[in-house]
Amino acid sequence: MHDDRSITEHRLRRVLKERIKPAVHSRAVPLAIERWEAPGEPVAVTEGLAAPYGPCAIGEAWGPAWGTTWFKVTGTVPAEWAGRTVEAVLDLGFDRMMPGFQCEGLVHRADGSEVKALNPYNDWVRVADPAAGGERVEWYVEAASNPVLVDHSATYEGDRLTSGDQPLYRLARMDLAVFETEVWELVQDLEVLHDLMTQLGEADARRYEILRAIDSALDAVDLADVPGTAAAARTRLTAVLAAPAHAGAHRISAVGHAHIDSAWLWPLRETVRKVSRTTSNVVDLMDAHPEFVFAMSQAQQLDWIKTHRPELFERIKKKIADGQFVPVGGMWVESDTNMVGGEAMVRQFLYGKKFFLEEFGIETRNVWLPDSFGYTAAMPQIVKLSGSKWFLTQKICWSQVNAFPHHTFWWEGIDGTRVFTHFPPVDTYNSDLGGAQLAHAAANYREKGRGSRSLVPFGWGDGGGGPTREHLARARRQRDLEGSPRVEIERPDAFFEKAHAEYADAPVWAGELYLELHRGTYTSQAKTKQGNRRSESLLREAELWAATAAVRAAGGYAYPYEDLERIWKTVLLHQFHDILPGSSIAWVHREARATYAEVGEELRGITLAAQTALAGEGATELVFNCAPHARRGVPAGGAGPVREADGRQRVTVEERHGGGHVLANGRLLVEIDGRGLIVSAYDLEARREALAPGRAANLLQIHPDHPNMWDAWDIDAFYRNSVTDLVELDALEVAEAGPDAVTVRVCRSFGRSAAVQLITLRAGAKTVDLVTEVDWHETEKFLKAAFPLDVKAERSASETQFGHVYRATHTNTSWEAAKFEICAHRWIHVEEPGWGTAILNDSTYGHDVTRDVRPDGGQTTTVRLSLLRAPRYPDPETDQGAHTLRFSLAPGAEIADAVREGHALNLPERVVRGAAAVAPLLAVDNDAVVVEAVKLAEDRSGDVVVRLYESRGGRATAALRADFRLAGATETDLLERPLPGQAVSGPAPDGAVALTLRPFQIVTVRLHRA
Repeated sequence: MHDDRSITEHRLRRVLKERIKPAVHSRAVPLAIERWEAPGEPVAVTEGLAAPYGPCAIGEAWGPAWGTTWFKVTGTVPAEWAGRTVEAVLDLGFDRMMPGFQCEGLVHRADGSEVKALNPYNDWVRVADPAAGGERVEWYVEAASNPVLVDHSATYEGDRLTSGDQPLYRLARMDLAVFETEVWELVQDLEVLHDLMTQLGEADARRYEILRAIDSALDAVDLADVPGTAAAARTRLTAVLAAPAHAGAHRISAVGHAHIDSAWLWPLRETVRKVSRTTSNVVDLMDAHPEFVFAMSQAQQLDWIKTHRPELFERIKKKIADGQFVPVGGMWVESDTNMVGGEAMVRQFLYGKKFFLEEFGIETRNVWLPDSFGYTAAMPQIVKLSGSKWFLTQKICWSQVNAFPHHTFWWEGIDGTRVFTHFPPVDTYNSDLGGAQLAHAAANYREKGRGSRSLVPFGWGDGGGGPTREHLARARRQRDLEGSPRVEIERPDAFFEKAHAEYADAPVWAGELYLELHRGTYTSQAKTKQGNRRSESLLREAELWAATAAVRAAGGYAYPYEDLERIWKTVLLHQFHDILPGSSIAWVHREARATYAEVGEELRGITLAAQTALAGEGATELVFNCAPHARRGVPAGGAGPVREADGRQRVTVEERHGGGHVLANGRLLVEIDGRGLIVSAYDLEARREALAPGRAANLLQIHPDHPNMWDAWDIDAFYRNSVTDLVELDALEVAEAGPDAVTVRVCRSFGRSAAVQLITLRAGAKTVDLVTEVDWHETEKFLKAAFPLDVKAERSASETQFGHVYRATHTNTSWEAAKFEICAHRWIHVEEPGWGTAILNDSTYGHDVTRDVRPDGGQTTTVRLSLLRAPRYPDPETDQGAHTLRFSLAPGAEIADAVREGHALNLPERVVRGAAAVAPLLAVDNDAVVVEAVKLAEDRSGDVVVRLYESRGGRATAALRADFRLAGATETDLLERPLPGQAVSGPAPDGAVALTLRPFQIVTVRLHRA
């Protein structure tokens, strides 16, 4: 029996490849071809149509890296084809192995309208069905010669400034042909049955029933006349295709999808074209298949289509109205969720859902994030407050060590909010609906006995063209087929409604969805991460001062609604999960650096204009404090003269015995040894040393960094096996010495690189401020900064969006051991009962925390910041050049101190000359309740919107007071719509709005101006 099966399988594969598939398109006649090479960047369609075309022939090479070649194809349908289905086959030279990562094309009519795209598994264009004969074909193919960059080797092809100019592709075929419907249907029958057969067990009689039917069908095919015998062959498969599925078969909700990274191995401008190509295929397929449903996330991508392809956008709007094209996700892009700041995550939903509501009248209910590299524990609350109900992810199946225990579950966030979540057991977001993947989904599903259904996104992604007619054929055949899961094409919301009804008491997973892979993305491309953090901070400043000026200036200052929204959308786009994580090609990050510079300049201009309007004419130096806590005598959200520090806290510096310097300010005493390392950070108030005995802090350490597979994405645990402490000294000197601050400069060189570290203690401060300037020219190295602390900490606290998460410092189980690199926002904190220390940063996300026992029996907890990497793929020049990285050591800090100092480090004071102090627009009387954002309402009513959260992990009450006449206060969702919440009451007669918050609760308050 085994030999019979093997013989049939070999026979089927050969006959399909050599005879049946080639017969799908018969009677081919060549089209006439002309070409034009667009110079430089892509041109407008009108320019492509009007270009001077020259002669071209099949077999010609075309397309240097990142080029665009326009092909003009013309021909006439032969008269004798009347009554037949006629298609053009336009093969640009596709490699069928990697759809989406190579050349692509978009076919235009002579009037410039789109027909459909050309991709490796979608290289046909329908001409007529049926043809009358004599139809004239004139099309223009806009062909993109994107280089293939998927082999994980260092290459300079990832930027048009450094790529080669040799042609990458060779034109393979451009013909008119008769489409043989019965032959195509036979191919689908045979492939579905073969895939099913190979998944059935050796003892399953169904397997051999299918085997015999395939044998019989192949016997009926005349290889010299496949079109003439295909129908007869199909009749021999009718019975096995008609056998219904078992009553308990797993149920699959198949959703058409095309996961398109908004940038990755191509620049942003190419994604604009990829989404147009894919959606043109999708709407074309919908015209022929009314049962087809397609889900598309990322409002940004639809906005690109609206801007660049308005005719296509109108076709999409029609399909959305018909219910076939389904916007999902609710976010501006499928962003990273580890590093995106809290307010930025809110804006992902605000601007994403706002776009879907305004353009399509649709309230998206499910959050669609299949490919981000782990998911923050703050997400469930944000999802719920956005008006969404469900969450879908896929990437967790990539974890290397621990298999996630659920596929359908309730995900609980740091505040206690739960969101119904599905993790498709098919383990891909680009399914081909083949038998192997469907069988895997059914076998892998971990909710057996409680749940019976899962979701499968199907279609070629990343420019592969999306779902195809072959995918739909597989779905039809497996809708009710013995041995297969039941497949039904339906909208994602329909799946979630059914899954929730079936399994409402699904298990709960509390905390982050940590991906045990791609940990290097917390560090790669440091300037992109720095640009993101600083843009988030500048946006906070700009909105706060602009809102304050708009309310205070009584018509003399106009709130810049359009500018702020445009800038927010730019920043949100760059939070996409291959841009912010640093896993895109050089071109993407080169452009990102330039964009962040432009964003910074514009936001500083907006901020200065608002501050100038508030300060008025005068010569007094006013310090504007955007941070949510008072500092140096200036209130949060206000401006005024700086109060001088207490004289007892002025800074002194002395020579240290044995070399180095001793800095003191009455609160801290800091010793820097002759190597330029901090060997003591003594908390004078608590009479407690922060550093472990005999250990040094602010120690730069370098590791080899050559992960097993994904260079920019990964760091593997074995990197820690080799480490070099950078202790060799070029220079050590006191760079600044005054009563307000003392700075010690430390200079080192290592490898081909150099570092200058500035260690500063300021008057009245409880932090040691550290600036590390690195001229980085290493390759495949990993730079860390170590702080060995004299703390017995069983867990660390890391700031995340609207709160913090705790992670174990031990490695009791594989789950803890796998978290050898973790993400923190502005601070990370370790403590033992009664005393702790925080490490603060202004743009670093990657950290590791370890502990060990000393010979004296004490325990050292070492916190390290991940500063720089130097992977070679996909950008061989990752992080090369000059960097300035700021962080601080805060001995004796509680979490409340970490929150305050983290904001202070990231929101520097701004000095403007003016007439008088500026009172805060809003004030909160409890420092545990942090103001995250102050802005004017999106509806331009002039109402003030303030977003707050409880920052310490406990319950809190507070009074919110506005420095303007209030007509009322309303708790809202993230889209600023009234919410029947319990957190807001008032205002009281004295104007105070009472707030009552649970741990880590986010509250948005709309203050109605009288």
